[in-house]
Amino acid sequence: MGVGRLRPAAPEGAWSVSQVTQWARQAIEGGFGTIWVEGEVSGFKAYPSGHWYFGLRDAKAQLRCVMFRRDSQGVTRPPDEGARIYCFGQPSVWEDRGEFRLTVRRLLSTAEGGDWKLALERARAALERDGLLDATRKRPLPSFPSRIAVVTSPDGAALRDIVTVLARRWPLAEVIVVGAIVQGDGAERSLRAALARLKRIEGLDLAIVGRGGGSREDLWAFNLESVARAVAAVPVPTVSAVGHEIDVTLCDLVADLRAPTPSAAAEAVVPDRGEVLARLEQLGRRSALGLERRTRYADERLARASDRLSAVIGQQLERRGARLAELGAQLDALSPLRVLERGYAVARDRAGRVLSRAVDLPAGQHFQLRVRDGEVPAVVDGPS
Repeated sequence: MGVGRLRPAAPEGAWSVSQVTQWARQAIEGGFGTIWVEGEVSGFKAYPSGHWYFGLRDAKAQLRCVMFRRDSQGVTRPPDEGARIYCFGQPSVWEDRGEFRLTVRRLLSTAEGGDWKLALERARAALERDGLLDATRKRPLPSFPSRIAVVTSPDGAALRDIVTVLARRWPLAEVIVVGAIVQGDGAERSLRAALARLKRIEGLDLAIVGRGGGSREDLWAFNLESVARAVAAVPVPTVSAVGHEIDVTLCDLVADLRAPTPSAAAEAVVPDRGEVLARLEQLGRRSALGLERRTRYADERLARASDRLSAVIGQQLERRGARLAELGAQLDALSPLRVLERGYAVARDRAGRVLSRAVDLPAGQHFQLRVRDGEVPAVVDGPS
């Protein structure tokens, strides 16, 4: 009986190879996440497609690595065989071959400051993970700040540059200097304390934090994760101005605005007084011209309205005059004087009452007889 006959039949529900490798990939990727790995380069191969394949090894183990073209393009030059490097990537399983590998996203040499770069990349990744590098959290600077805090060394050239520019461009602003150690021992603690003090300054509009140029070591305090988080926690818009234009620190990345130099920061946070005055004069002239046009237009409208009102009043007076004449003619026709002109007379007693009946005129009654051209005294003669 052969060996194959002794092998039991496959049980129900057995996993396929692809299921196992797929499960392994999900388990490894979910368990590790992205990590930094240090090792020596082994068997490096660069393909025409731009993909890099190599191994990372130490004294006890080896790890297969792949760096795809989209990521390898950001590396200045390929690593040398046997070079010690740092790789940032995602551990995974290559399902087609069932191989454990590291998909590399970033690559740093341990030589030429690789340790510094690794620390910087780790801090950057932590800040990015917490959303502190997100562009949507950047706050706009106030247009006309009245109280500005400057966090820097009180003895440095950066402070003199900032104060000089602010005084020239916008002397209305009050500058509050919050002194701090900006390099060497104690810089981290001093900068964090100075940035925390900004929360207690009433009426603060914005803050500038930074220093002048220097070596990588001189600027390193502004690349510390704790200092960058302190900058991000400042309650007012913050401008970072560390070193020269080519120097970019983590504080630059988390600040609301990065200025290439301290002087540039001062120019960015305040308007130019001369430009503001010129703009105000221009607006004044435009306002005066607009007011003049509106006044002239109003005068023209008023004149047209006055002409229309005069015409309407004239028409009303003319109509009312005609009506008055008509009513006057009617009254004149009904006037007793008109009756007298036709030969009639009106008898009235001494009190002025009209005597219109025979009973009102007894014998001997004195009365006034109103005729056309005056009154005649009269008396009733004989029996009534």
